[in-house]
Amino acid sequence: MPDVMFTGPEGRLEGRYHQSKEEHAPIALILHPHPQYGGTMNHKVVFSLFHVFVNRGFSVLRFNTRGVGRSQGRFDNGMGELSDAAAALDWLQGMNADAKSCWIAGYSFGAWIGMQLLMRRPEIEGFISIAPPANLYDFSFLAPCPSSGMIVHGDKDAVVPHKDVSTLVEKLKTQKGIVIEQKVIPGANHFFDGKIEHLLESVGAYLDKRLKIERKHTAA
Repeated sequence: MPDVMFTGPEGRLEGRYHQSKEEHAPIALILHPHPQYGGTMNHKVVFSLFHVFVNRGFSVLRFNTRGVGRSQGRFDNGMGELSDAAAALDWLQGMNADAKSCWIAGYSFGAWIGMQLLMRRPEIEGFISIAPPANLYDFSFLAPCPSSGMIVHGDKDAVVPHKDVSTLVEKLKTQKGIVIEQKVIPGANHFFDGKIEHLLESVGAYLDKRLKIERKHTAA
């Protein structure tokens, strides 16, 4: 997968990109956890998520937000990082103007950024939100949540307690026409130590289900 550089609001942003060989391939943007706590595009969860999408024929981009790795700028408490994510999606769409669908996936802080981007970009049809920090950040902007997706978290998460994520899921489930699938990984902590394979199996199974439905609609 090639290293890429593209223009963000505060200068260049560094990413890793996989171009699908399939015509009209769907696209996916992957967002990393909090940069002040070691979050980068090479985090094991982000790296693994990237390949779940690659293995299903997506063109996929993961990238470092401002001030991380070779990306220019400084940490901006979420506002700037959301602008970076929007610029990354612009770049990804520019590379895949005829993509048949658009997905976003984020882990922890990246899940919060991803859900905000979801609200601003109606072309995003699906999302994967892993360990969204519902106790640390305000998710009330999801009113209503515009797309169906999956929220995954562990029941042993000491950073983001299980009950806080479940409360968020229950709130989102009340919306008509939107299906939020919740998957709780037994024994998993916030970092999915020793549980990465379980996480990837859950995400992969959900993606397979959604892509099958999408193919049926296309064929109809």
